[in-house]
Amino acid sequence: MTVVALIIVGAAAGFMATRLMKLDTDPITTIAIGIFGALAGGLALRFLTSVTGLLGGFVGAVLGSMLLIWLWKTYFQRK
Repeated sequence: MTVVALIIVGAAAGFMATRLMKLDTDPITTIAIGIFGALAGGLALRFLTSVTGLLGGFVGAVLGSMLLIWLWKTYFQRK
């Protein structure tokens, strides 16, 4: 995401995060929390994907497989 997109998404995310965490802040602080959170999260995610690369895809595949196994055992397997 571009920095502008992170700022726009961050403003909305700040609103959601302050409501979910039951934090009472003024609108400027709410928007600032969201923008800085989006910038930090976006940069961290970009760093992790560049560092992990293939390993990150492997971890995602394992987690997805585990989810499918859980769904199979929970909803489809007859006892």
